[in-house]
Amino acid sequence: MKRISILFVCMGNICRSPLAEGIFRYLVAEADLAGQFTIDSAGTGGWHEGKPPDRRSIATAESHGIDISGQRARRIRSSDFKDFDLIVAMDRDNLAALEKIAPPETTLRLFGDLALGTGENIPDPYYGGPAGFELVYTRLLTGCSSLLEALGAERASWRGNTSSVR
Repeated sequence: MKRISILFVCMGNICRSPLAEGIFRYLVAEADLAGQFTIDSAGTGGWHEGKPPDRRSIATAESHGIDISGQRARRIRSSDFKDFDLIVAMDRDNLAALEKIAPPETTLRLFGDLALGTGENIPDPYYGGPAGFELVYTRLLTGCSSLLEALGAERASWRGNTSSVR
């Protein structure tokens, strides 16, 4: 079976997308499915390239038994559009930024549509305190759990479907 490759994307790749990557990676490992997935994260901006996730993201993940401290921020690359089956944006602004640069055959989705079914943006906790990071963690955990559960049923329909911005 072909590995499923998923890229989580936020603005700077230090808060939301590293948490999503870490949570999804953890859930996949817990389900003993690590060999079936390629999981990564990136940012639409390159301000933090090479740096670890925000210390508050690391602390939040760590408080739930997930280590994301080894991740390093990177900016989305043109090769990502062909290397990943599914690119998942944390909010509509980042989805719009991706839609401007992605080839038409790229499968781009909003996390709130794909994983939560609510259409909501995952809020950027960068300018807030620990409570904002915990809220983001909770929404990402809920969505990543649903996404992993739904992968078998939806996998065939992902390729070539770009999410519309509502």
